[in-house]
Amino acid sequence: MAKPAGLAVSSPLLGGGTEPTLRELSSPGRTASGFGELDVPLEKLDLPELAEGPLALPEVAERDLVAHFTRLAQRNFAVDVGAYPLGSCTMKYNPKICDWAAEHPGFRDLHPAAPAELTQGALEVIWSAEQILCELTAMDRATLQPSAGAAGELTGLLVMRAYHNEQGRSPSKIIVPDSAHGTNPASVSLAGYEATPVPSNADGMVDLEALREMVDDDVAGLMLTNPNTLGLFEEDITEIARIIHEVDGLVYYDGANLNAILGVSRPGDMGFDIVHSNFHKTFATPHGGGGPGSGPIAVVERLAGYLPGPLVAKTADAEFAWVTPEASIGRVHGNHGNFLVVLRALTYMRALGGQGLRAVADHAVLNARYLSHLISDAYPVPYPKPCMHEFVASAAPIKKATGVRAMDVAKGLMDRGIHAPTMYFPLIVDEALMFEPTETESPETVEAIAEALHQIAQLASDDPDALHDAPHNTPVRRPDEAAAARHLVLTWAMEE
Repeated sequence: MAKPAGLAVSSPLLGGGTEPTLRELSSPGRTASGFGELDVPLEKLDLPELAEGPLALPEVAERDLVAHFTRLAQRNFAVDVGAYPLGSCTMKYNPKICDWAAEHPGFRDLHPAAPAELTQGALEVIWSAEQILCELTAMDRATLQPSAGAAGELTGLLVMRAYHNEQGRSPSKIIVPDSAHGTNPASVSLAGYEATPVPSNADGMVDLEALREMVDDDVAGLMLTNPNTLGLFEEDITEIARIIHEVDGLVYYDGANLNAILGVSRPGDMGFDIVHSNFHKTFATPHGGGGPGSGPIAVVERLAGYLPGPLVAKTADAEFAWVTPEASIGRVHGNHGNFLVVLRALTYMRALGGQGLRAVADHAVLNARYLSHLISDAYPVPYPKPCMHEFVASAAPIKKATGVRAMDVAKGLMDRGIHAPTMYFPLIVDEALMFEPTETESPETVEAIAEALHQIAQLASDDPDALHDAPHNTPVRRPDEAAAARHLVLTWAMEE
């Protein structure tokens, strides 16, 4: 096809056309940047790493480049656009004061290799965030290096391995509930362990009898989310921890659902030894689309010596310095984590204070229970105990009666200006729809979500094909997600 170089029409933004790629916008000689004449001698570098010629990159003018990315951005759904009840993702509104703090040039323009004596303010940010995190989780020390939740999981498991190695043990198994996040077994494999699933009981909790039968000296630990991915608080958590500790195993807390218990209960008080949290979720930093994120882990005192280094320490003269634990597993990030995400999180913590963080949990639970109550007549909840911050409903009755699946319900929500919930997870619920409205949505918004879901249930009965073809009103209709996942194209090349 002819390259539409210089295309500036907005029809793709309005859903009336296909947005061209940068390759299609490219025109020889155009550029979005420029450099002045060199005022120093030009030297030829004889390095094997240098390219032999110009790279085959798109050549696009600044105006067209800005228009392209702006159109793409405005096609996206976002937290700042509307309700985003994506279960287990805590897509809460992010207060703009946190962005304001992160834009301060004194922090924003710091070089990560600057020495401690020139970066005392930044070190105090890291120190303060660690202190608050440890207070909220009942842990003793924390590292803020991991730059994502899954990176935090892997870091926690590597700390677990280092601990067992020092005890002269080499257990091979990590127990993971059958309702766990998919990153849990993946992180277990990356850490060199074998993931062993423990089933849920009829109430959606860990089956204690099954757990007792599978625990032996080959168990290194257990990974658990509490509340779990059904949105239910594990009532037997102290007994679960006791069973694992009896074989010198460690109990790891997946902090994906920490939003539900802020200021109410603490993982350390439940018996957990390692706590991962998501600063980019619980503490209101923009996330999704690959980052940036922050997945720190906090640990009890006996594990602090294995944490990645360096850590921030407060010296006798109230200065801050970098120190590396003696038995550290080493770095898990090139620098000190995503510092500006940590700064945003600290701003959020300080802005709300202790009572405000407690209110976060209270309102998150209230909104989830309200939404569950409003829709349970059309979308039953298979595990009906009172939920915490999220719940899992089922579209199975609608599918049985009309052929409309959970995927169709989710696409129908997009037509009504509401982001889809998490679908088909956890796997123990048929046609699962996981909702997490978060604490930042008003009662009116929660009611609007429920009304949209009831409209969809009625439409499924009246005109199921309308939902099979949904969404109808979005710039991008229904892509084939399965084909995209099975036939990946991860590279591209300029056409000759």
